[in-house]
Amino acid sequence: MGYFLQQLINGLTLGMIYGLIAIGYTMVYGIIGMINFAHGELFMIGAFISIITFLLLGIIGLGWVPLALFIVLITTMLLTSVYGWALERTAYRPLRGSPRLAALITAIGMSIFLQNYVQLLQGARIKPLQPVVTGGFRFLEGSDFAVSLSYLQILIIVLTISLMIIFTLIIARTALGRAQRACQQDLGMAALVGVNVDRTISLTFVIGASLASVAGLMFLLNYGVIDFFIGFLAGIKAFTAAVLGGIGSIPGAMLGGLLIGLIEAFWSGYFTVEYKDVAAFSILVLVLIFRPTGLLGKPDIEKV
Repeated sequence: MGYFLQQLINGLTLGMIYGLIAIGYTMVYGIIGMINFAHGELFMIGAFISIITFLLLGIIGLGWVPLALFIVLITTMLLTSVYGWALERTAYRPLRGSPRLAALITAIGMSIFLQNYVQLLQGARIKPLQPVVTGGFRFLEGSDFAVSLSYLQILIIVLTISLMIIFTLIIARTALGRAQRACQQDLGMAALVGVNVDRTISLTFVIGASLASVAGLMFLLNYGVIDFFIGFLAGIKAFTAAVLGGIGSIPGAMLGGLLIGLIEAFWSGYFTVEYKDVAAFSILVLVLIFRPTGLLGKPDIEKV
């Protein structure tokens, strides 16, 4: 029982990270119908901005961990948002009226460009970070397997849930959220009734990049090592999570992320770790065979 609970905690923590990245995919697809395959690289850039900020704070001697984490979080979100805005403005907006294949190829090209951009600036070696948040709780001490719940895992879960609540309120109760819902239904009609479509799409990329940067920070804190290539596999996993939950559905993106994280954790714990990715993608295939729109997705209705 203790081992099961430990893998459950590990899977939820990993799933929160995947879910935050997946939201960026599903937001962009929901509004302009495009898969932003460079989104994983925004997650990677967020991780690099985080580690650089930690190093700068260490140089100036800021030793209070809560304040350091807050400064790193805000800095990472702001700077990564700039990358998200620039990506949409320079690479995707000029192709908005083009066939979807052109935008897809551009997204793949931007993914490769950002990988090499970071590799040239930061080098190809892995970048380690000493543990910043340490300590935690231990349960079932007298059993065969003691369960540990670290303060970092609690921070990741609480921060992710808080961001999801804030983001849900933004979508439901603000003018930006209403504009996003209007653009999701019909871009042309939204523009006719006065919605600034360009600004709404740009802000959508900014929000998605911010959430991906938070995931990058949590990945850095959780694993302690990053390199320029981490965005590729994490991006594929998050895209899988978005499709599994239902591409275009924000709750589905988080649900898909949690499911992918739990599948990986339990497969790694009870079977061979080398095939955890195969297990995750196999579950995706089975879900899409029996429910092509994903778990929470809705079928597209063609307007005639």
